[in-house]
Parts: sequence; C-alpha cells; structure tokens
Amino acid sequence: MAQDKQLELTQEFVNRIRAAGGENLVSVILYGSAAEGEFHPGYSDLNLLCIVRDASLVSLQKVASLVQWWRGKKHQPPLVLTPAELKSFADLFSIELLDMKQRYRVLYGEDLLRDLNISMMSHRFQLEYELREKLVLLRQHLLLAQSQERQLWEVMLHSLTSFTTLFRHVLLEFGLTERKHSREAVKELSSRLNFDPLPFVQLMDVRAGSSDRRRLQADAVAAGYVQVIEKVAAAVDTIDSSRQTK
Repeated sequence: MAQDKQLELTQEFVNRIRAAGGENLVSVILYGSAAEGEFHPGYSDLNLLCIVRDASLVSLQKVASLVQWWRGKKHQPPLVLTPAELKSFADLFSIELLDMKQRYRVLYGEDLLRDLNISMMSHRFQLEYELREKLVLLRQHLLLAQSQERQLWEVMLHSLTSFTTLFRHVLLEFGLTERKHSREAVKELSSRLNFDPLPFVQLMDVRAGSSDRRRLQADAVAAGYVQVIEKVAAAVDTIDSSRQTK
C-alpha cells in the first residue's frame, strides 16, 4: 500500500514538472529502492533524476515551486543534469551511476541511462573512499548516540542502505555483475570474505518490520555491524586492480 502511494506521488511529480518545464524537460527517471520494490517508508527516498536541455538558473526557477512542493512531501530534491553532464559525470560518479543503471524506471521521456558508458577505472578508488568515509561518519554518530538504544537503532537503520549499496559494488569488483537484492548481496559477500552477516540481517529484518528490535541488544548489533564494515573496507584495499574492466 505504501509503495503504491509513493508511486502515485512520483506520477504527480511528473505531471507537474512536464507542465512547468515544457520542452526543456528531456526525461524523468526514478532510481533506487522505489524503482524495484524495495522502498521502506522512513528509511528510503524517492530518488528522481531529471534530464533537462538547459540547466540555467532561469530555467530552474520555472520548476522551483514544484521542488518546494516535493520537499514538503519529505523527499530530497531531484538531481538535475543536462545530457552532456550525464555523460561527463560518468567517470566521476561511477558508483552512483552504476547503481542507478541497475535500478531505475523511466517515468517520462528518453532513456539516457541505458546506453551510458561508465568506465570502471576509478570505481575501486571511489569505493574505497566511500567505505572509509562512511565508516568514520558512522563511528561519529554512534559516539553521539551514547549507548542510548533508540539513537543507536536510528543511526544503524539510516546508514544501512548506504552500506548495502557499497557492498553490492564490492561484489562488482569481484566480478559479479548480476545485481542482487540487499540481503542476497550481504550474504554473498559474507561467504567470500568470511564474516558473520547476522548484524546486517537483523537490521534488515527490523527495518522490514519482520523483527522486533526490543528483542535485540542495540549495543551488540552495533558492535557487529561496525566490525563487518571494517572487514569489508579492509578487503577492498587488497582487491587487485587488474580485475577491473572497462
């Protein structure tokens, strides 16, 4: 039911931006969890990519009120790129665009992602950076939570999507090109790197509402969660760059 309501909302966004943007609008693309039925209210966003012919301030101001309306619905503003920018950004944001290409749905206009060429040369380096950066940020937020159950859960649950996304990209570095759902990706990676996936499984169950977090100890889950991320980050350091493909 929640999924249906969110998809209805995206269609309303499309109708409004078509009216406001006119001929300047090339396409609107939904990407991420909502595009493949993994949307989790409270933890997921409706991620939208809007491709426009002209991204000047004058053109953007024509849809500014629409973006304010969208923000009022508790969603992040859409990404706005021109077709030329989409191509030029492919090497700089390989993780984001590879992930986008794996889970997206064209809501209006041209499918500019389908034939987008993304080089893997910088993928491992970006992956290593993202894992390390997010691990450091996670530790900061866990320290601020001060062992308070509710805050610990919120920190872990809100960071979960970021880390499962990065874990999928670690699998890409190991040569697994077929996209896996979050749970499958964590289990596959755990078998390759020999770690216990339980903390991630527990968090995914809590987020999905199939497990009661009151039956778990937040401190214990957090300790295992961080340990897994540390192990994966260390493993990425050792991946042979010769495995990368273009």
